[in-house]
Amino acid sequence: QVQLVESGGGLVQPGGSLRLSCVASGITLDRYAVGWFRQAPGKEREGVSCIGTLDDSTYYETSVKGRFTISRDNAKNTVYLQMNSLKPEDTAVYYCATDCTWRVGIVTGQGTQVTVSS
Repeated sequence: QVQLVESGGGLVQPGGSLRLSCVASGITLDRYAVGWFRQAPGKEREGVSCIGTLDDSTYYETSVKGRFTISRDNAKNTVYLQMNSLKPEDTAVYYCATDCTWRVGIVTGQGTQVTVSS
């Protein structure tokens, strides 16, 4: 069974950090570009970051540049999103997916809630 499972979300104060994990089963994740997306209540889903395949090139949405870092651990079949200097506007459900674009046919996880609040 092909599956992505996100974890690492939680409640954190502004300025704090979290590391999200996206663990794959049933697929070899290093064969895919992997994207992190988020959706806040009442807002559209947006792409946050993505890591490519051949050269592990990375993309960051403007509002997270310099604060978030995406990386892979191929031995663990896992992609991480290190989130530092978190802001209340980062509050959302975060999803990982087997593409940099959210589209039909990709594999996605169930999401992990990130809440940034004092």
